[in-house]
Amino acid sequence: MARRDGLQLTTRRGFMDDLSDFADNAFDIIFHPVSNCYAPRIEPVWRECFRVLRRSGALLAAFMNPIVYIFDAEAQERGELIVRFRLPYADVVDLPPAELERFIERDHTVEFSHSLESQIGGQLKAGLVLTDLYEDIDLGPPKGRSLYFPTCLATRAIKP
Repeated sequence: MARRDGLQLTTRRGFMDDLSDFADNAFDIIFHPVSNCYAPRIEPVWRECFRVLRRSGALLAAFMNPIVYIFDAEAQERGELIVRFRLPYADVVDLPPAELERFIERDHTVEFSHSLESQIGGQLKAGLVLTDLYEDIDLGPPKGRSLYFPTCLATRAIKP
């Protein structure tokens, strides 16, 4: 698509909570897919997004509904919703070592839950203004947890 539309792309490898490679006010838009679950702390991410956005720039962010983390993942694979964990949740804290090892061996990436206060409130505390909110379910026809609640949320926020 970039080649077709004559766009020049540059990729950078780094951490979402450290955008120091980029100048203040460098971007008109940030697309932040469901990736917060891989960050132990999310508030620094929102502060960095605010810093690198230009005035009137938009942050489009998606994240998991925190409630998805209360359920036993192996039971979900069997089609059962069994409440097992308290929030906030972190694989590295809440799973017994042997179970964590099995998850990692199956290429499961270590995840962290975040409250709605840190997800949405964190954007507001960083100085962004929320302009829209969207809820969604897991891909495919509704089943399992998606029968009962939206599993993902997305926000649109702008830098005033």
